[in-house]
Amino acid sequence: MSEGTMQLRAQRDQRDPHAKRAKRLTRVLVGAAAVPVMLVAAGCSSDSGFDDGKDKAAEESAASKSASPSPTVRAAAFRKLPEPCSVVTEKTLEDLVPKGDSGKEGTSNDTASRASCSWDSLDDNGVKGSQFRWLSVSMLRFESDVTRGEGDKLAHDYYEKQLKDVQSAEGAKKLTTTPVSGTGDEASLVRYDLKKKEGAFKQQTVVTRVENVVVTVDFNGAGLAGDKTPDADDLAKDAQKAAKEAVAAVTKANGAADGGKSSATPSPSKSGSKSSSEESSKAPSKSSAKASSKDS
Repeated sequence: MSEGTMQLRAQRDQRDPHAKRAKRLTRVLVGAAAVPVMLVAAGCSSDSGFDDGKDKAAEESAASKSASPSPTVRAAAFRKLPEPCSVVTEKTLEDLVPKGDSGKEGTSNDTASRASCSWDSLDDNGVKGSQFRWLSVSMLRFESDVTRGEGDKLAHDYYEKQLKDVQSAEGAKKLTTTPVSGTGDEASLVRYDLKKKEGAFKQQTVVTRVENVVVTVDFNGAGLAGDKTPDADDLAKDAQKAAKEAVAAVTKANGAADGGKSSATPSPSKSGSKSSSEESSKAPSKSSAKASSKDS
């Protein structure tokens, strides 16, 4: 466009007010159209920042949960049980069940958690009668569990339950319960008389707990076919001696150096509950039934 043509257009625009208004309107519309584009861009930017904030909060929450420690309990002191028929020394067995058998191990599907052994003898003196003796040692071990608690606490609860079961023995006469010292962490002796057609039986039961293991010793005797009834105090001393040896065997089986203690954290276990109910239901009546069957 030549310089002269440009000057003519400028003069025409100055003379024509409508042309001047049209040009201003065009500039306004162009400027207004740019505003929504800027607002949309700003809005997108704001939304993006909000989402980033939520994502970051979620990540921090997940990280916090993963960093929380898992629940733990103190490991049980004893992890196994000794061979049940070896917990009482041969000399003690000779004194308690003279001329007895070698011991009968009880059935168990988990010998590391529960085990038992029993011995009996019949010293036949012919026309003078005979002396019957029966000894049983049972052991029940509790593992620490994150939901049920520490092994020694579970064993303590079972110790108290077992003691009550023994005290409620059917047909018991002159029943007494006394604490026993020097045997495990806690121990009690339950004594009573049991009258049967075969004779008068003197029952002695020692229930003791050492750490997370409960040991129950049943010992009874009777004079049959006219022989004299054994002295209850002597039987009580013998029962306590057997219980002390059984507790020592449990400790020795788990390592004498550290008493069987371990700092390792155990995995959850459910082994204690079933054993507890089975053993407690059998303990009170087992000695009476055994004595009756042998004497007959």
